[in-house]
Amino acid sequence: MMHQLLLIAILLGTPTDAETVPPDAETAPPNIVIIFVDDMGWGDLPSQGASEWKMPNLARMEQEGSRFTHFSVAQPVCSASRVALLTGCYPNRLGIHGALGPSNTHGLNTDETTLAELAKSGGYATGIFGKWHLGHLPEFLPTRHGFDEYFGIPYSNDMWPGHPESPKAWPPLPLIEGDQVVEVIETLDQQGTLTRRITEHAVDFIERHRDGPFLLYVPHPQPHVPLAHDPRFAGTSTQGMYGDVMHELDWSVGEILNALEKNGVADNTFVMFSSDNGPWLSYGDHAGDTGELREGKGTTFEGGVRVPCIIRWPGHVPGGTVNATPWRSIDVFPTIANAMSSEPSDRAIDGVDATGILTGTQHVAMQPLLYYYRTNELQAVRSGRWKLHLPHGYRSLENRPGGSGGTPAKYRYNVPQSLALFDLDTDPSESVDVKEAHPEVVQRLLVIAESARKDLGDTLSDRPGSGLREPGRAATAP
Repeated sequence: MMHQLLLIAILLGTPTDAETVPPDAETAPPNIVIIFVDDMGWGDLPSQGASEWKMPNLARMEQEGSRFTHFSVAQPVCSASRVALLTGCYPNRLGIHGALGPSNTHGLNTDETTLAELAKSGGYATGIFGKWHLGHLPEFLPTRHGFDEYFGIPYSNDMWPGHPESPKAWPPLPLIEGDQVVEVIETLDQQGTLTRRITEHAVDFIERHRDGPFLLYVPHPQPHVPLAHDPRFAGTSTQGMYGDVMHELDWSVGEILNALEKNGVADNTFVMFSSDNGPWLSYGDHAGDTGELREGKGTTFEGGVRVPCIIRWPGHVPGGTVNATPWRSIDVFPTIANAMSSEPSDRAIDGVDATGILTGTQHVAMQPLLYYYRTNELQAVRSGRWKLHLPHGYRSLENRPGGSGGTPAKYRYNVPQSLALFDLDTDPSESVDVKEAHPEVVQRLLVIAESARKDLGDTLSDRPGSGLREPGRAATAP
């Protein structure tokens, strides 16, 4: 078998070093790579409408894998979205809401099981390079949650004095390796090096762990404002700064894909590309686009929670396909657990195994249904094509243009949303309320909403929730 693989490698012009021969995909556990960018809109993929930049490496992933057009995150904001991806739980179940900042003294509880801890239990090497955002104090850093290696920033790249919308009392942005601050980021030029340096760490990790198995998590800080990129990408798009950032992120994807190929592990690696939430629309030309979807980051309309998603997994995910079956970021954890042949967690999780959707053998959404929370507010529920918005307030530009050059326009807050039913199959922009025509659907979804309130709570109806767990609390103040 080894001689046959070496002969194939010679004929294909690939490396012949025995260490780079791919493991037998039938028996070896798959490597896992998750690339999770920040604030990229559903419409920012060229295949979903973007026309002012090109993303050939993501197009390659689409050709070799599948693009999922109804993939939703658990909440439309940074920390909450990330904790859902890494634990398979709704964020409010774990006490993680909104976006944690330098002044917060809580984070992800070490009692919770993360993807990294799940992987380590199966003998995986684990690394995270990028933005963590689940607690910046030492007891909450990635190395306390199953990651062997960490290089990146502990929270969003705008949480520093250099950003006009941030409190000036916030400290300079720390760059951390392992659990030590190795650099202080004080300028946009320094921020512009992060995508390149994160990518270099990711490629190095692949090279060092090509004998596998490994889990590599690459949560890029971009394209979250303030936008920054390597100088070589300046002026490469017709969009300006945002498009240039898109080009550098696509370059990063290409470097990672090429590293997998070069090291002979591409055929046995699950690669996922997605975003933590929709675009921060108030930033206008420094923000992304939602396509035909309504609103953006910070809202539970589709523009806030439905995000780009591409998965490449040879032999499992059919290549060149587009999949419109709804699934959720909380389903990633149990799906990868299944791929690793591991038990997800000894604690209750909310996600379910989506392997059937990934492989194209399941064409209907799974149970339980999708709950749309914003912090502790249950704002909507979905069942199949139907999405019921419950009465709540939201922020909106109300069709006004966003800002320019990194300065945002002002939202109107607490815009009232009344009870409304939308058919997402025919009305993805959530513009036509059909509750009068489908009262039976409304009643069914109200029952589902009540079930969510009992378990996860709801401040809009003053419900505490019986299934909530505590976040981690700092032993001492920072």
